[in-house]
Amino acid sequence: MAGEGVKSEMSNSRAGAGEGGTVAARSSVWESIRGCGISGMRIDKEELRRRILMPAYLRSAMASAIRAQDANAGAEAAMKDGAKGRGGGPEVDEMPEAPMVVFVNSRSGGRHGPQLKLRLQELISEEQVFDLSVTQPPQFVRYGLTCLENLANLGDDCAKAVRENLRVMVAGGDGTVGWVLGSLGELFVQKREPVPPTGIIPLGTGNDLSRSFGWGGSFPFAWRSAVKRSLLKAVSNPVQHLDSWHVTIMMQETGLDLPYSLKPLQDYDLTQDVDIQRELPESVSCFGGVFYNYLSIGMDAQVAYGFHHLRNKKPYLAQGPISNKLIYAGYGCTQGWFFTPCVKTPGLRGLKNILALYIKKVNSKEWEKIPVPSSVRAIVLLNLDSYGGGRHPWGHPMPEYLEKRNFFEARADDRMLEIFGLKQGWHASFVMVELISAKHIAQAAAVKLELRGGQWNKAYMQMDGEPWKQSIEREYSTFVKIERVAFQSRMTSGK
Repeated sequence: MAGEGVKSEMSNSRAGAGEGGTVAARSSVWESIRGCGISGMRIDKEELRRRILMPAYLRSAMASAIRAQDANAGAEAAMKDGAKGRGGGPEVDEMPEAPMVVFVNSRSGGRHGPQLKLRLQELISEEQVFDLSVTQPPQFVRYGLTCLENLANLGDDCAKAVRENLRVMVAGGDGTVGWVLGSLGELFVQKREPVPPTGIIPLGTGNDLSRSFGWGGSFPFAWRSAVKRSLLKAVSNPVQHLDSWHVTIMMQETGLDLPYSLKPLQDYDLTQDVDIQRELPESVSCFGGVFYNYLSIGMDAQVAYGFHHLRNKKPYLAQGPISNKLIYAGYGCTQGWFFTPCVKTPGLRGLKNILALYIKKVNSKEWEKIPVPSSVRAIVLLNLDSYGGGRHPWGHPMPEYLEKRNFFEARADDRMLEIFGLKQGWHASFVMVELISAKHIAQAAAVKLELRGGQWNKAYMQMDGEPWKQSIEREYSTFVKIERVAFQSRMTSGK
């Protein structure tokens, strides 16, 4: 099966893709070396602080508001301190070019997390560096930013300038970055713009968001100097945009153990834009969430589920990116993916048995049913150009192929999802080392999945690296709807 369609799929990739396996294997190492700053550029610490450090009274006011969980806490004292400083006294602070706050997942990056937090606090200030185990992004948005806005509304021009020019950095993996982006997205909903752009210091395993926006795929060897360069880039680099996608899952009410990123929806019209042809259960559960990178269903999610289960049970086995990838590879060999063609177990057959796929194309209001290839064991809905730690499973199709398939060049802000399939493990392995492209299925502006039971009673799904076991019923369908969020996240380019 691995050789099926290899010639046609290779023709869809750019020339030289055959070297992709070597390139992919070396990419993280090269990015780490490149992050060492071999160009020799020296960044003055005091000059960097001058460009990103907030005035002391504003730092204090934000910290007080977050600590008290009251946006008005410390505002009166901040106004007095601010007036004092503007009067020309010794408390005068220079207005920064790009005031910055940094969120650090101190539990990411192995031993580097706590050290990185201390380094950032040394470079900026303690009040502008938030440990996510202490201060969560929603608290910063609700109390810290509101404090700045309240001061600005009271006539504090310095607070107004800081709020308008604020930039955010996130030190963590893709999940941490998504958490921060989701919290900042509330500013769009509440019409509290501008929304600060976000840069990334990669601390996770895959770091696909970081890779997609030029921040690298791994924590650099010479990280102390690299952190300064990252902060400097975040000051003046251009802002790009990122699509995000809202997922709604509708199913018979069960005690399903869903990931943290999916929350219960209290009010949702089940019949809204969903063609219900089967009998509805008496009780229905609806859950919703947002993803930035991908959503998948099938064998890849089953491998991820096994890895996460093992990591939660025996955390000492997963101590870093290399050990994580070795465990992933081991699960890929033991979950039946590589030997699917040799067995008759229904649970290892193609997704076509349980899945119906519908899409809306760009500028179309009609759902179109898309055939699911019988050989496909996993389907991925991809938003970025990076997947699985810097791989490019969609490939880089030639213009002639794009025109023939009525496809468009894939980008993170193109308002579309790339939908591709993986067959068995051999095919997935060739895709992941970029010898071939994945099985192209469609590009879509909205997607609907209908899962029907039968011989299957469960399916594995994952969303931005968070896997779960989705129960499916013989009598009732489970629906998954994916629609683009109306606003785009603002990302600082790392290039």
